[in-house]
Amino acid sequence: MTRLLSLDLHAHIDPRISPADLLDLQAVIFAATRSLDEAELALRRRDSRTVWGVGCHPALAKAQAEFDVSHFAQLIAKTAFVSEIGLDGRSRVPMERQKATLRAVLSTLQKTPRIASIHSYAATQEVLDELEAHPVNGAVLHWWLGNREQTLRAVEMGCFFSVNAAMLKKEANIQHIPMDRLFTETDHPFGDKRSGAKARPGALGNVETALARHFALDVAAFRLALWGNLRSLIEATDCTSLAPKGVRTQLAAL
Repeated sequence: MTRLLSLDLHAHIDPRISPADLLDLQAVIFAATRSLDEAELALRRRDSRTVWGVGCHPALAKAQAEFDVSHFAQLIAKTAFVSEIGLDGRSRVPMERQKATLRAVLSTLQKTPRIASIHSYAATQEVLDELEAHPVNGAVLHWWLGNREQTLRAVEMGCFFSVNAAMLKKEANIQHIPMDRLFTETDHPFGDKRSGAKARPGALGNVETALARHFALDVAAFRLALWGNLRSLIEATDCTSLAPKGVRTQLAAL
């Protein structure tokens, strides 16, 4: 029987990492990139347990300035994952520039759905407004810090959420997230700095334990539920064929 691995829906990894080092993580990693150039490098790889994303980080001026929607559309044909995209209220990139990029991304995803991990730091309301105006399947709000009303609005809109160790410091951050909309993430090397465990992608033991307790589940049942959520998300975005072999094997084991 296939053992289900931990599931890290958002981590940053150098795309030059060796295949052996990735396998040594003993986890399925959704690896975010921060620019189309980085994504192009990452998508040359063929890793069995890592899903490399296509991203344009809202806080990186160069990535935003060089974003090209045609190039983005070409890249997402090679992967099931889009990340890191979104809005950042503390970015030096003008908000209108960020919104133009996000709107172009969402418009593309309306035609070509993908699992999309979305950044919303200091811009939770603005991100929800954009998702409401340009609805997509597969939206995952990563490191979500919205208030009660915003979280309930996001749930109503069909969004998922990925939770890291930093979010667990305040119960309010996870209080209104349903189990069937939940994923775990490290956001390595940013969201796991004080996780209490060795900081590396896929190191989610403390997060899984805390969330399993929150939902009154044991860790094995909690991890199984996460994989069920991923199956729902992959089916909703029709991306099964784009998932790496190791991910498909895990899904088949459910």
